Amino acid sequence: MKKHIVVLTGAGMSAESGIKTFRDENGLWEGHDVMEVATPEGFNANPELVLEFYNQRRKQLFEVEPNLAHKAIAELEKDYHVSVITQNVDDLHERAGSNQVIHLHGELLKVRSTFDETDIIDWTTDLKLGDTCRKGYQLRPHIVWFGEDVPMIPKAISICETADILLIIGTSMQVYPAAGLRHYIPSGTHTYFIDPKPTIRSGSKLTVIAENATIGMKQLLEHL
Repeated sequence: MKKHIVVLTGAGMSAESGIKTFRDENGLWEGHDVMEVATPEGFNANPELVLEFYNQRRKQLFEVEPNLAHKAIAELEKDYHVSVITQNVDDLHERAGSNQVIHLHGELLKVRSTFDETDIIDWTTDLKLGDTCRKGYQLRPHIVWFGEDVPMIPKAISICETADILLIIGTSMQVYPAAGLRHYIPSGTHTYFIDPKPTIRSGSKLTVIAENATIGMKQLLEHL
């Protein structure tokens, strides 16, 4: 039976593909206040701005490719059972070949009804005011905004509870509830933390690799 590797990834995972990290130090995201474009209140106040913001993010997604770190994670499936739990809303893990990917914060290539959050539709073009679900309600990006529940957390917890190895890449693990997932791995499970500016130090069951995602994954593959 193959060992189970659980991989937790954040913005640093996709940064080397050319996707900007979620927000810069002054709290702006692509020049916008995150409260304007990543909250239900922002959507209610100016839905056209929010829809166009995500239309631009969606377009950017078609201009980038999975990087070597995405591909290295997919390659692990040859020898391990691999579950990817990502905070990213891009599809780069899937395009690299990973078969089990949980998106905690939603997906750019999906939209959902503002009436029924379980009515989710694949979407690759621009989303505009007037685009509605089958019941006639406006569609919105399938993104978990600030202040909203993270519906995939229970599934992610159950996956972490069966980990033989935990791999954390490109995330500071400071944002909850995602940051709490590491507390659900079985005791004794070895954790590898790949980040150029790690917030923790190596210990008996923790190996810190202070590199970006592509170099860090290359070193990890050699280690494993």
